[in-house]
Amino acid sequence: MESVQDELPLLSSMIKGIAAQFGDKCEVVLHDLTQGYESTIVLIENSHVTGRNVGDCGSNLGLEVLRGSANEGDRYNYITQTRDGKVLRSSSIYLKNSNQEVIGSLCINMDISELMMAENAIKSLTMHTNDQEVDEVFVSDVSELLDYLLKECQKDIGKPVSHMSKDEKRSALKYLDEKGAFLIKKAGDRVCGFFGISKFTLYNYLDEIRSS
Repeated sequence: MESVQDELPLLSSMIKGIAAQFGDKCEVVLHDLTQGYESTIVLIENSHVTGRNVGDCGSNLGLEVLRGSANEGDRYNYITQTRDGKVLRSSSIYLKNSNQEVIGSLCINMDISELMMAENAIKSLTMHTNDQEVDEVFVSDVSELLDYLLKECQKDIGKPVSHMSKDEKRSALKYLDEKGAFLIKKAGDRVCGFFGISKFTLYNYLDEIRSS
């Protein structure tokens, strides 16, 4: 496969088939990752599960894969949660071209909230690969995704930006870089404002981080 767009008829049939098989609790999403991360969703079935639509952005996991921070892109049967509290059993499969470059992803998000409430009776349907939850946030606006990553980097350091030392700010920027934050358009401006640094300082820090 060289292009997600060229394979849309086939992929559309697959996505509709998966959604029909598992019902309206199963969201199936196709992302084209060759353009800006602000608008990756090109096909989606049962969008009410996460509240996203065609033209919305991908999640933080996709950024990590594009950045190369994730050792293995594909993830199967992991548990995550939406902002409104739905428990999802998800799988994310990344599509590559002949050069093994990631060009898209097909993601399945099954709302198992009601099944979880009856887990003792239908345990075989709610089992997942491991007991560790994966932090994945679903948003419709890429700026919300950047807000989430900024909060997470601050949490990772363990103190507000106003109390961070130079080394701690560098560590926070390393966290953001590894999570793919700088793949988001104009992320540099937001990050500079958040940390109270100039673009010159930001780029110097990033050069130091990436060369170390």
